[in-house]
Order: sequence, then structure tokens, then C-alpha cells
Amino acid sequence: MRMPRRGLVIQARTRWLLVGIAFLFSLVLLMYLLECAPQTDSNGSLPGIIGENMGKEYYQALLQEQEEHYQSRATSLKRQIAQLKQELQEMSDKLKTLQDKKSPKVNGVNYQGTKEQASNDLLEFLHSQIDKAEVSVGAKLPSEYGVVPFESFTSMKVFQLEMGLTRHPEEKPVRKDKRDELVEVIEAGLEVINNPDEDDDDDGVGERQLYNENDFVEGYYRTERDKGTQYELFYKKMDGLEYRHVTLFRPFGPLMKVKSETVDISRSVINIIVPLAGRTEAFAQFMQNFRDVCIHQDKRIHLTVVYFGQDGLSEVKTILESVSRETNFHNYTLVSLNEEFNRGRGLDMGARAWEKGEVLMFFCDVDVYFTAEFLNSCRLNAEPGKKVFYPVVFSLYNPAIVYANQDIPPPVEQQLVHKKDSGFWRDFGFGMTCQYRTDFLTVGGFDLEVKGWGGEDVHLYRKYLHGDLIVIRTPVPGLFHLWHEKHCADELTPEQYRMCIQSKAMNEASHSHLGMLVFREEIETHLRKQAYRTNSEAVG
Repeated sequence: MRMPRRGLVIQARTRWLLVGIAFLFSLVLLMYLLECAPQTDSNGSLPGIIGENMGKEYYQALLQEQEEHYQSRATSLKRQIAQLKQELQEMSDKLKTLQDKKSPKVNGVNYQGTKEQASNDLLEFLHSQIDKAEVSVGAKLPSEYGVVPFESFTSMKVFQLEMGLTRHPEEKPVRKDKRDELVEVIEAGLEVINNPDEDDDDDGVGERQLYNENDFVEGYYRTERDKGTQYELFYKKMDGLEYRHVTLFRPFGPLMKVKSETVDISRSVINIIVPLAGRTEAFAQFMQNFRDVCIHQDKRIHLTVVYFGQDGLSEVKTILESVSRETNFHNYTLVSLNEEFNRGRGLDMGARAWEKGEVLMFFCDVDVYFTAEFLNSCRLNAEPGKKVFYPVVFSLYNPAIVYANQDIPPPVEQQLVHKKDSGFWRDFGFGMTCQYRTDFLTVGGFDLEVKGWGGEDVHLYRKYLHGDLIVIRTPVPGLFHLWHEKHCADELTPEQYRMCIQSKAMNEASHSHLGMLVFREEIETHLRKQAYRTNSEAVG
């Protein structure tokens, strides 16, 4: 009769338990024997259950075996290293041969320099940049404007002179590269203080204190564009009266070629997309510029107008048909949407209305004036799958204020000048952009939930910043935003309304012109007093 399965399991577990106990007892006995073994002198063999003499020979054989193993491993690694060095040398020789073919001589002499010579040449160049910079000795300057000013910073804030209209006099370093730069500089200064060289200015009296990041007080930096960046750093212990001053310099290296290519823009068509609602007079002015630049000069343009609502639609159709008839231009599309104006939706509809495959798009507003040179900049700075172009527009102030001393403002063409009192670089605006249709669709286009004025362009810009494409952001001379009366609707969200009012205030006039308006009464009072004195002296 077979034993039940449960009984077999219990019997097996009991057997293994006995085996485990026996093994544990044997291990304890072994440890006891080792502990009780007689001690040997320094020349004796290592203790072991094999015996004194057998233990010595055993361990010597074991050590010899391990040594042979490591020797074999080391020989193998040395052979691999030698092979890699040989391959590296061969690649270096091939590269040198190619360079010699491209530039066989330098200044008429064959160049046979070694790696050490190249390294010394680079060090000599970097030191020459430091010697040329105004680090230790000042320079004779022609006027007060010749000084390159410093920006100052602490561990948390940067105090900057070049602000534009978006940066503040005091702010945290927003850009990651600027934060990393300042952190690196502070740490480099600590390294200099805590590990001084023999030629450092250190009295060496007493025990040297170690400084850390909390001891950094303030710093200054400025960039001489042809030499490098200079840093002046100050550290101080909380319980001390002495400061440690460190001067660092980041020299610029020699110019290096990244790439050289030919760009053919002869067949590059730009689809200019303009969202519109009402404002037929502004559209007529826009079409006049479009006729002169796009039809008569560039001739590689398609115009897409996305119109919202019915009021003014017939006038827009009439303007387009008139231009088409007079210039024989038919490369335009009119998309009519019977809904409330939404700039993001208008541009999105204009992009999707194109049915001829890939195309370069220029998102444009009706108040924007552009030149033929800008259209070429648009083509050169956007590349499908690689680059999008976000030019900074020069925004013109209210001509009624800018040209208040004239009876009437001059024609628009004469207002297009880059002067401080005539306008400003609109570095907080991202509405005008050149990008390819596939990139726009791939990134997801505009956030169509944004209603009314503002915000949709920033959302799209941030999408590109978070992606892999290069964003080209630069002011361009051939792109102007013409002044127009701005109305901020009550239906806007508080954030949108604040942005709208801020933009409205910035668009009116320069600082000096607004100041003249504020103090107009004082100026008029002064003029009346001057006139009264003049008349009194004449009568007297």
C-alpha cells in the first residue's frame, strides 16, 4: 500500500531538516578546530585543515595561479590597447593627409607640427586673449561710450543693463545656460581659493580656511566680443573682515568651420496666411504692400486670407479681385468662416487649406509691412524638420505722437525707420513666424482653446522650444508692425486683458515722448512765461 502524498512530503522535509542540522553541526565543529589550532610564527604556513606544510604549498599554488591569471589578463589588455593606438594613429594620419590636401601650406611653409606644438600654440593663443583683454591694464577709450559695462550677480539674482522690453533690471537667471555658467564660475572661484598655487597672493599665515558656496558675496562679468568673458568674484566668511577676490577669464577660441553649403531658394514658394475680421481699410493698405513686394518683385508667393464673419467680406473679395485683375495674379485663397474671430483658428485653417504638399508658411497680420529682403530671410532661416524662424518685428509708435510737430504724419514708407523715438523691437511678440507646414502639423499646431486676443502664438512657440527643431530668433530690418488703435474687449480673461493693456501702453510712444505728454502743462506754462518776459522787455 502506497503512503499518502502528504506523508511523503512530511518525510522528505524531515530528512532535509536532519541533513541541515548535521551540516550546521559540522560547520560549528570546523570553526572550533580552527579556533583551537596552535598559532604559528611569521615564517610558518597559514592554518588549514590540510596541515601546516600542505597549507603553505596549497596557498602558494593558489596565489601563483591567480597571479598567472592576472598576468594573462593584463597582457591581453595591453595588446588591445596597442591595437587601438595603432588604429587611432592610422585614422589620425588619414585625417592629416586630407587636411594637407586641402591646405598643404600655411603662410607658404609646410606644416609639420606635433601634438605638443599644437597644444602649446593653443595655450599661447588663449594667454594672448587674456593679455589683450582689459583684465589687468585699462585701455585708452575715445569717449564715455567706449567702456564695456559689467553685469553684476549674486548666487540668486542677476542685475543687468541690457533689458529690452521683456527683461527686468533684477531677475533670476531664467535661461539654463546662464544659470549653469554662473554656477560653474562660482565653483571655479572656490577651487582657486581652496587650492591655491604657489604664485597666488596668499599670506599663508595661520590655518587656511576652506570656503564654500555660501561664502560667495557678489560677482561681476562682462564680455569683450573679440576676446572673451571676464569674471570678478568676491568671497567672505561671515565671521571675518577680509574678502577673497578671484579674477577669472573665459577666452574665446579661434573660429572653426561647422559647415558650408549652397541654399537654392529659387523655387521656394511662401504661403502668406492672414487671419482677418473687418478692418477693410487696413487690408487695402496691406494689399498695396503685397502688390509692390510679392507680385512685382518676389513672384513666388501664395496668399491665403481667412476671414471671420460676414461684415466686410464683400469688400475683401472686391479688393482681392481688383488686385488679381490688374496684376494677373491668381495665387490666392479666400477662406470664409462665419464665426467669432480667433487668430489661432484662422492660421490653423489657412495652413490646412493648402493641398499641394509641403510649403513654407509665413503667419502674418494685416498690420505688418514687410520687404522683399525679409521674404528671402524667411526662406533662408526655415528648413523642414530642422529650423523654424521667429523674427523680432520692429513695432512703430503712434505717428500722431511721434510726428506731433508736423501738420500731418509722413507717408507710411517714410515712417519705416529704426529709431528709438519711432518704434521698438517687439521682443515679447511671437506672432510673426516662418515655418514649414509639416513641422506645424507635427508639433500639433495652435491651441484652439485660446479665445480672443493673445496667447496662441506663445503656446506654439513653446511647443517648438520643447521639441528638437532649432528656433531662430532675431530682429530683422525688413519687418515692421504698423501702429493701430488697440481695443481690449471686456470678454477677455484677466490674464489676456492685462497682456492687452500692457501691449497697448508699450505701443503708444517712447519713454521720452510719453514724458513730454505727462509734463505738457508745465512746458506750456514755461513757454507762456518766456513769451511774457520777451514782450515785457520789448515794451520796456
